Amino acid sequence: MNDAIVHAVEGVVTTPWVYLALYAIAALDGFFPVVPSETLVITLGVFAAATGDPHLVLVIVVGALGALTGDHVSYAIGRRAGPRLFARLKPGGRTQRAYERVGRLLEERGGLVLIVARYIPGGRTAATLTTGATGFPRRDFTRYAVVAAVTWAVYSAGLGYLGGRAFEEKPLYGVALGLAMAFGITLLHEGVRAVRMRRRAADPESMDRTPEGVS
Repeated sequence: MNDAIVHAVEGVVTTPWVYLALYAIAALDGFFPVVPSETLVITLGVFAAATGDPHLVLVIVVGALGALTGDHVSYAIGRRAGPRLFARLKPGGRTQRAYERVGRLLEERGGLVLIVARYIPGGRTAATLTTGATGFPRRDFTRYAVVAAVTWAVYSAGLGYLGGRAFEEKPLYGVALGLAMAFGITLLHEGVRAVRMRRRAADPESMDRTPEGVS
């Protein structure tokens, strides 16, 4: 059964059409986050290592271009309809809190938020929409979005490639390993962030406090 699945997948990933599909899915994921672009990039990275097709560099380049396109579409949506979209969010809901958090981070750290948010589930869409809605300069947005898209594509394809090298004879195991590593890294990031948020909530004046003996 596994061999049949592998052969079916190989029949798809060895055709040039896979790059078009990758571009489209990576672009859609920029403003329609239920599309699993990271899963696809990891999977293609696995088969690039295990079988040589598709080409790893092309997976990275096409994935990054698709992600950059989707980010700009999301930015444009935020620029045109951001205030109306935010007004429809449920007060106090998870989505509203996410957008509010991104807005605060944009004020504090600027475009660096776009790079960090690219690795947070659902964060990339919130970041790009909010960036557009707040009137963040398009030229600065593009500069940070390029860095975010390229590093994300290298990271995702790299995880897949490592999984593929570990299980060259069983690519499906490589896909599972790549996805597990991505999930583990995301979980670690979210855990660290949750701990930091709890500490700040418990001691909100800690950042402003002056150490004893310092005038």
